[in-house]
Order: sequence, then structure tokens, then C-alpha cells
Amino acid sequence: MTGDLRPREEHWLRLHLNENPFPPLPEVAAALAAELTAVNRYPEFTPDTLTGMIADWLGTDREHVAVGSGSVGIARQLIDLCTAPGDEVVYGWRSFDAYPLITRMAGAVPVEVPLTAAGEQDLPGMLAAVTERTRVVVLCNPHNPTGTLVGRAELEAFLAALPRRITLVLDEAYHEFARDPRTPDGLRLLADHPNVVVLRTFSKAYGLAALRVGYCVAAPGQAGRLRAASLPFGISPLAQVAVAASLRAGKQLAERVEAVVAERERLRTGLGRLGLTGPASHGNFLWLDAGPRTEALAAALAAAGVLVRFYPGEGMRLTVGSREADDLVLSTAGALAPAVPAGHTP
Repeated sequence: MTGDLRPREEHWLRLHLNENPFPPLPEVAAALAAELTAVNRYPEFTPDTLTGMIADWLGTDREHVAVGSGSVGIARQLIDLCTAPGDEVVYGWRSFDAYPLITRMAGAVPVEVPLTAAGEQDLPGMLAAVTERTRVVVLCNPHNPTGTLVGRAELEAFLAALPRRITLVLDEAYHEFARDPRTPDGLRLLADHPNVVVLRTFSKAYGLAALRVGYCVAAPGQAGRLRAASLPFGISPLAQVAVAASLRAGKQLAERVEAVVAERERLRTGLGRLGLTGPASHGNFLWLDAGPRTEALAAALAAAGVLVRFYPGEGMRLTVGSREADDLVLSTAGALAPAVPAGHTP
């Protein structure tokens, strides 16, 4: 019998999936509990109630909205609708690990444009990668895993240069955590750019990751195609009541987002003092340019019971957790500080 020194799964500190560290608000938990007695019933055939609810919340017509199984579920549908086998999908790399998976699932070809040395999406490089076979370009903003931002002016210039026949998927899964005044609001681009599809989610800021609810806002034709392609009975009634309760509890959820942002900056400052630096983050996570020390740091954190997303020889993405979890990260990294390359304090 071989030994396993890892903690049981429920005892891991999960700082590898960019989850919200807070449990559901009491209002959300109560709404879910009340719905449990009806889980023997099917949800709506098509999620019209949820679609209308989100549209009203955003102040837009429901013809502009489609919902799906997280923002990644909508991205999967969109790439499938916009491409034929052999068509190309352009995105920066590294990025969200699902992009190459859902591209290949649609039979399309991933075209991965390396990030800049600063961890930013290389917009000129992405434009240069566009060919006659390109059907979709994906921008993740704020960017996963580096947390960098494409500013409003940069995004508008990029759109002006991108052929209108190409669908731009603007993945704004971390939009709520961005505080830079340059942060674009993708929803404001739609009137002038009907080829833009904005993806957002209730998984991150709203803490409903397990319920799998994402939405897109797009031109009516594009949103309508997505609604028509959605899986019947695809959105759980638990998800619907949780979203409704979350929207009613907007003030409390906004306070939680501010707490995550403040903790992000505290964690970044503490790690910077240990020589672990990276770009300023606009999401609920940090990217650490740990380079050759990445694996040693990840192993030390795992030994302490902390899961992180790391890329050997490159760096790691570290989700902002609870204060206690982040203190453990800092103490573990501090024990390795003599072996970590020196850097400046951010």
C-alpha cells in the first residue's frame, strides 16, 4: 500500500480555479434551499425567464441576450456556429485553457499568438495572424492568466483594424474586479460594432461557479442564433433562483468584490516583498513571474495544502483566497524567499 501525503480533497485550499472565496450569501442560500423541493421538475424548455431577467438588469432588450452553461458554454456554441472545419480562431497564448479545447471541438484550427514580455495580449500580432480562414478572434479582458488589461483606446483601435466579417469574442469574465479607469465596457461597443459578442458570467464575482450560468450580449441576430442553438432544459432552476437572489443582493455582492480587490492588492504587495512579482492584476488572481522557481514554489504550496495553477519554467496563477489562505501562501513563500530571485516591491 502506497502512502499519499496530500490532504483530502475537501481540505485543499483551492487557489487554482479563480473561484470566489466567499460562500453564498444568506439570501442566495435561502433561495436555493427553497427550490430544492422542486428538483424533480424540469426547468423551462428554453431559459426565457432568466434571459429576460438579465436583460432587464442590464437595461437592454432581451433580443440582445443569450444564456448558457457558463461563459465557456456560450463561447463553445459561438465558435461552433461561426466556424466550419478548417477555419481559424485567433487568440493570445497563454490564455484560458478552454480556448484550444472548444476550438478543436468545433473542428476549427487554433491560432495562438504569444503574449508580450509584459504578459499582455499582442494586438498587432493578433491582427497579423488574421487570414482568409479566420472566423473568430478571442480577447480575454482582463486577461487570464496574467491579469493584464486591454485599455479602451487600444480595444477601439483593434476593432477599427479588424475586418467586420470576423466575430470578436470579448471574454469579460473578470470585468467586475477591474478598477483601472482605462477598463472598457464591452457593452458600450455593441452599437458601433455588431461583430462583437461580450461574454460575462455569474461564476466569478457572483460566486455561482457550480451552477454554471453565463450570458452574452450581442447583436440581435447573433444572440438569436445562440438562443436557437441552446440545449433544451439546459439551465437549472437552482441556477435561475440563485441569479435572481444575487441580483437582488447587488449591494452585498459589490462589497464582497471590493473585499477581494483589497485582498488582491495586499497579497500582491506581500509577495512582492518576497521577490515574487508580476503584472498588476485586474482579475481575482495574480500572475507570478516565478520562472525557474515555479515548480519549487508550487510544490511547497501543495505540501502546505494549497492548490495553484502553474506552468513549469514560466510562472503561476494564484487565485485570491480568504485572508487565512493568503496568509498561508505568504508564509510558505517566505520560507522559500532565499531561493527565490530578488525583485522589486510593487
